[in-house]
This record gives sequence, structure tokens and C-alpha cells, in this order.
Amino acid sequence: MKTFELKGEIRDDFGKKAARAYRSEGLIPCVVYGGHGEGNVNFVVKQGDVRKLIYTPEVFLVNLDLGEKKLQAIVKELQFHPVKDTILHIDFLHVVENAPVVIEIPVRLTGLAAGVRAGGKLSLDTRKLKVKALPSKLPEELVVNVEKLELGKSIQVGQLNFEDVEILNAKNAVVCRVQLTRAARGAAAKADN
Repeated sequence: MKTFELKGEIRDDFGKKAARAYRSEGLIPCVVYGGHGEGNVNFVVKQGDVRKLIYTPEVFLVNLDLGEKKLQAIVKELQFHPVKDTILHIDFLHVVENAPVVIEIPVRLTGLAAGVRAGGKLSLDTRKLKVKALPSKLPEELVVNVEKLELGKSIQVGQLNFEDVEILNAKNAVVCRVQLTRAARGAAAKADN
């Protein structure tokens, strides 16, 4: 899994007034939960420093440099301004090597589906899957081969299996499917007549 280096400063002021003051300076209030004995760590980061971490489909292990504290974490939750779409707050989850982590990983389809060659259209219904794994075993993406996927068929979560990764989504949730297009339906109807 890819890593992302992020520098921040421990913050002492809390509450709405302090958060508003930080945001006016171009800083984002953040918290790291699950400090494994240390408790939660409150800090701030610069708005520009998190752009490549937040506005991407990729998932990162974040190496936090908070001065004296160095932590490894994952982004747990983001809060955006409802109108301006700026980041208001970021929650991180502290990661330790021997404790499993629950995180959403992007799905990537590979191969040309048999149903697409027959005139169907491939659609990705689930772009990310929730998985549980040790941090060292977390993949950057979940690759699903669709070459044998026939027209009108789908691949469900229960059919997928990845080494050292447990998928937590419902077993009957559809990941991708090949649908019959109007053109293919029209050609099939003409062939029947």
C-alpha cells in the first residue's frame, strides 16, 4: 500500500471558536483516534498539504510527523463544508502493525468480459469494498478479472477471494455486471423474427 507523508502541529485549543480560528488561518483541525495507550492526539495540518491525500481514489497509509510524535494512520472520516466544499475536519485512525484495520479499498476491473464481446455493457456497481487486514497486507486496489463474465451475469462479493484480506461487504452485493444494451436487444429481437 502507498504511503503519504504529512506534517502537522499538535494543537492545544479546542472547541468551535478555536476550530474557526484555525480554519481562518488555512489550517484543518484533525484528530488521531486509538493512540494505543497514548489516547487521542489533536493536531492541525495545512489545507494545501492534504490535497493529494483527499482528492484521489487511492488509499494511503499516512506517516504523520507531529514534531516529537511520529505515527502511522489511515483516514477514517472527512467533514466538508456543505456549501464551499472545503475540508472542515479530518479523523485519522492510528495503525499498529499487529492489529487489523478496517478500510475501504478501490476496485479495479481487468480483462474484456465475454458479455461485452457479445454486445453488452460492463458496469462497475461497487467502486470500493470494505476490507479488514493487517496494515502490511493491505492492497492498493482490489483487482477483479471479468474475462469470463457473460451477458446478463454479475460478480458478487461472495465470489471474490483475496489473500490475507477479509471482505466485510454483504456477500450478495453486486460488484460488477454485464447488461444487455438496447442495440443488442434490438439485434436479438430481429434475429428471433
